Amino acid sequence: MPVGPQGAIRIRLRLHSPPPLAFRGPAVIFSAVLIRLILLFTVVPLLELSLLLRIGGWLGAGPTLGLVLGTGFVGAWLARREGLRAWSAVQEQLARGQVPGRELLDAVLVLLAGVVLITPGILTDAAGFTLMTGRGRNWVAKRIRKRLEASIDAAQIGDETSTGEPGGGRIIEL
Repeated sequence: MPVGPQGAIRIRLRLHSPPPLAFRGPAVIFSAVLIRLILLFTVVPLLELSLLLRIGGWLGAGPTLGLVLGTGFVGAWLARREGLRAWSAVQEQLARGQVPGRELLDAVLVLLAGVVLITPGILTDAAGFTLMTGRGRNWVAKRIRKRLEASIDAAQIGDETSTGEPGGGRIIEL
């Protein structure tokens, strides 16, 4: 047993806690992503179809089709306009020799908004138009940045406390 200063006995306890999601391995991450994708590609279209059928019942087939086509064309136009604006901001930052972090995230969100707006549906159009507005894009970008920062912090903490064994763990000396 190791002896510490002044002859005290040092006790080492190894505490194991589940590692952060980034360190849980590809199988867990893959299954979490797969479940989200399955929900995204099954639940959202079913909700969209249900909503479009209700709107079609209230307005009729013609106006509902016009609404879907109109939002698709307006969304494509907005995506092109905002996408060019975001891409020029990225290029300006690069021309200054700076890393275009915020501008690049805006460009990706505008691209996502364009894809979502071209997809027929009311909920996806609402999400796409929200992403096209500066306020909505800022809100989503802030949430993405917070998640990325938390993930990076978890990775750094995992590196500092890892013992090199599977499952990690911290050593606390008493």
